[in-house]
Amino acid sequence: MLTTVNNDVTVFASATAKLTERTLPPPEFSQSYDVLVLGAGNSAMAAAITARRAGASVLMLESANKDLRGGNSRHVRNIRYTHKAATDYVTGAYEASEYMADLMRVTDGNTNEELSRFMIEASETAVDWMIEQGVTFQPPLSGTLGLARTNAFFLGGGKAMMNAYFRTCEKIGVAVVYEAEVESLEVEDGRFNAAMVRHDGELHRIEARTVVLSSGGFESNIEWLKAGWGEAAENFLIRGTPMNTGKVLRSILDNDAKQIGAPDQCHAVAIDGRAPKFDGGISTRVDCVVFSVVVNKNAERFYDEGEDIWPRRYAIWGRLVARQPDQIAYSIIDSKSRGLFMPPVFPPIESDSIAGLAEKLELDASKLEKTISDYNDAVQPGNFVHTEPDGCHTEGLEPKKSNWARKIDTPPFYAYPVKTGITFTYLGVEVNKRAQVLMNDGKPAANIWAAGEIMAGNVLGQGYAAGTGMAIGTVFGRIAGEEAARHARN
Repeated sequence: MLTTVNNDVTVFASATAKLTERTLPPPEFSQSYDVLVLGAGNSAMAAAITARRAGASVLMLESANKDLRGGNSRHVRNIRYTHKAATDYVTGAYEASEYMADLMRVTDGNTNEELSRFMIEASETAVDWMIEQGVTFQPPLSGTLGLARTNAFFLGGGKAMMNAYFRTCEKIGVAVVYEAEVESLEVEDGRFNAAMVRHDGELHRIEARTVVLSSGGFESNIEWLKAGWGEAAENFLIRGTPMNTGKVLRSILDNDAKQIGAPDQCHAVAIDGRAPKFDGGISTRVDCVVFSVVVNKNAERFYDEGEDIWPRRYAIWGRLVARQPDQIAYSIIDSKSRGLFMPPVFPPIESDSIAGLAEKLELDASKLEKTISDYNDAVQPGNFVHTEPDGCHTEGLEPKKSNWARKIDTPPFYAYPVKTGITFTYLGVEVNKRAQVLMNDGKPAANIWAAGEIMAGNVLGQGYAAGTGMAIGTVFGRIAGEEAARHARN
């Protein structure tokens, strides 16, 4: 029985109302939808918007809160796509044949060639489609990135792109529920029935006629990373969202979906060793590697820093560092190279001598001095050009440096500690050109599609070329949305 003390009654009533509000499922959970989209990054948006514009009712589930929505797509900057001429966003043509050659080079042929060629050709309409959804692009960028011709850059970066997508979703009627984490999928004989979703502490069973899996990889699941990398994974930093734990991927694989890719293959770059464990984003990347000497904790070089232009090689350096003692390395430049690359968010460690730099890095000074001296002695005369491969190289040195080799001899000297930064994983589900998930019996699932990181291993067996992930997500997201909507209507 309530007392007559008004304040107490008010407090009690208010607390009860809040409790009731908190434990009730969101109204979206009580409705029936044609298409359920799991995830809210670029590929999920491509699927959801396409399906909705095709007349389907769409529910999108985002495991993050509203401030951190958008998955790894919050951190992207550009998309690599096929185009036949210069535009306001790129400086020249990038034909499908060249795109395919670049992909074959970076993956060393570890790709589904038929599916990759299909994706590359389909990417030609990606930028125009994104613009139609409110995404804004900027004029081509100059500098050492070397992407002005091949890649279009988003004005405001990935966050602005995702905000444009969300505005479009709101405008056309895509329902979005935040902080809704999919725990498992209910699949029977290759047919999706429902998703078990945790929201506000409660587990809900969400049914839909079709489902699009766009929930990312498992890069934030350190224990799963250990399956491919062993204990070294404990020292990895995760560039993107901490929400990509792989629950959806694990569930669909457990439900007999066909797996593609290896557990140790991923987009892994060298990022500043002082970056946070999760969500450091693109600003933590260290881009001076091609102009530097990179040594491990034993003050030894271990790979050709100037093998190729940075956009075609930056994604191998995470793996290289992962193989070094304690998964740490140091990129060392002198004053001549300052200003030639995009500086990371952390300032370099600085000294007027190599020995002094070694002391600050806690490296053996005599070993580092010898490594730098041997490198300097091997540098050959050449015409240094920082924006393209210049042939400035070393001779009689192992490993060699093929381009941008200049002596490290002009103080002050600078160093960036680098660690392995995982962006996304390549182990995923196999799909066909219709973005249908293939089952272990070789047949496509009845009503399950996939797009983005969860199926990127079909194209990216290893290696990476900047902007390819966005192309994969946009192309297969649009296909998945169109196919799911068609299936739901029929």
